[in-house]
Amino acid sequence: MDETGDEGRFTAMYDACRQRVWAYAAARAGQQAADEAVSETFAVAWRRIRDVPEPPLPWLLGVARNVLRDSTRANRRWESSATRLPPGWTDPAEEDVAVLVTERMTLLHALATLHEDDRDLLILTAWQGLDQRDAAQVLGCAPTTLRVRLHRARKRLVRTLDNVVNEARDVTSTGETAGSSWPHPTAHRPHVRIAGEEVR
Repeated sequence: MDETGDEGRFTAMYDACRQRVWAYAAARAGQQAADEAVSETFAVAWRRIRDVPEPPLPWLLGVARNVLRDSTRANRRWESSATRLPPGWTDPAEEDVAVLVTERMTLLHALATLHEDDRDLLILTAWQGLDQRDAAQVLGCAPTTLRVRLHRARKRLVRTLDNVVNEARDVTSTGETAGSSWPHPTAHRPHVRIAGEEVR
């Protein structure tokens, strides 16, 4: 491929994938870090344009993941920056806005306390909607390994959610005020769906 062809492919790849790469980075580390990660990711892609496979998105997300792992801000800023959950993580039939907000806060708090590898896996399969093969490519593992890891990550998320909710209930039982604890003491475990499956 000549230089003109390289430029054309890079432009098409950037236009098609930039928003997805940014969304992944923002979920991991916040908007400012996402802007920087996207710039570095596509700089790497340009330098290695002839090595980028088709489809390019899993490869690009893998590069973005490595860029973010090099930055200590990723873990430190995740909880405060992740302000919205992907569609389908909580029960869409729930119409009580207060309950929805509480459930969202509870789930975000639980995700923030997970190990980075678990959080990455859940973000890729829920936020990004990657199938297991593409998520495995991003994480550098076999699809069979990813299936096992995803199962375990779901279980750990459920345990963490249960711990968060139990702590809130303990606050209620001891008579402390709602403002003294996070999440709100009335929190209950959200009905969570990840990669199309309800987490129990």
